Amino acid sequence: MARSVTLVEVGPRDGIQAEPKILSTEEKVEFITRSIDAGIKRIEVTSFVNPKRVPQMADAVEVVAALPKGTGCSFIGLILNMKGYERARGAGVDEVGYAVVSTDTFATKNQGMTSVETVDAWNSVGRLAKSEGVKAGVTIGASFGCPFEGEVPQERVVDIARRVAESEPVEIALADTIGCADPGRVGALISKVKEAVPGMPIRVHLHNTRNTGLANAYAAVEAGVDFIDASTGGIGGCPFAPRATGNIPLEDLIYMFNRMGVETGVDIDKIIANAAWVEERLGAPIPAMLGKAGVFPDVAKAA
Repeated sequence: MARSVTLVEVGPRDGIQAEPKILSTEEKVEFITRSIDAGIKRIEVTSFVNPKRVPQMADAVEVVAALPKGTGCSFIGLILNMKGYERARGAGVDEVGYAVVSTDTFATKNQGMTSVETVDAWNSVGRLAKSEGVKAGVTIGASFGCPFEGEVPQERVVDIARRVAESEPVEIALADTIGCADPGRVGALISKVKEAVPGMPIRVHLHNTRNTGLANAYAAVEAGVDFIDASTGGIGGCPFAPRATGNIPLEDLIYMFNRMGVETGVDIDKIIANAAWVEERLGAPIPAMLGKAGVFPDVAKAA
């Protein structure tokens, strides 16, 4: 078991992209600034996608322009195609994260391409990004299951990982886009991908749709993952995946790791406060449990 792991805050992007209330640019930047103050070192700040399909991300350029400078935090912009890359590069994000998809049906609904076409499109972007000195990672969506085609063979995901690695991304992320994974499959797939592309940093993006997110994160750390995505308050979900609910709650994840002795470098009390702030801005309850139950043993001392 690793003794430390880097957490990636995805709330400002994945967390709010399907919310009915659209946060202002200023609110998004405050969300990001508060996360940095809590000790987060990597943040998905926005996505450069079609604003007609995802209106919550329409101000991507404005958000990046307003981000604080010299914080030591790396800001990631999600992209789905070459146009998105060009917008992200022009905006000046620190990293781009490109999404490919493991199945044709989901890929078509999400990006208007087949699965193979998403991989080919990534390789074009990846090679260009490398030549231009832009850090680019790639996420394999629906790595553990598809809402339209069902089970996804792990061999298919491993093959995609080999193909996307040809363009030398800075990392490969395995996404449980609809929250259907289990700890056994998470550990096995990470091990297989690490064997297929040795030396490649591995990241996981786990949703908590079926309440297995924390268990899957445990399995990921046990398998030697480098980065784990989570969102403050557990907000989020893919707008193109039916019934997809939130990410792993960041504060719940930190609590588990703190109790296990796995270092994250993130201030749990500040994240709990951030979650309350987010809940107030969204005007709806958040899924996270820690803000309700409190941090143990602090609650025992206060009793």
